[in-house]
Amino acid sequence: MTSRKVFPKKLRLSKELKAAKPVPAWIMAKTKGKVRRSPARRHWRRTKIKI
Repeated sequence: MTSRKVFPKKLRLSKELKAAKPVPAWIMAKTKGKVRRSPARRHWRRTKIKI
């Protein structure tokens, strides 16, 4: 991430970065495979963030 950003924007970008990660394996095991993907999952090229 570049340094020439305002701090609030950087915070929002880091939040989106964390939300785009896959569901942990232990959650898939706990729900017996019912939860496979995260609803907040986003691809960097297909869906853009509204910031």
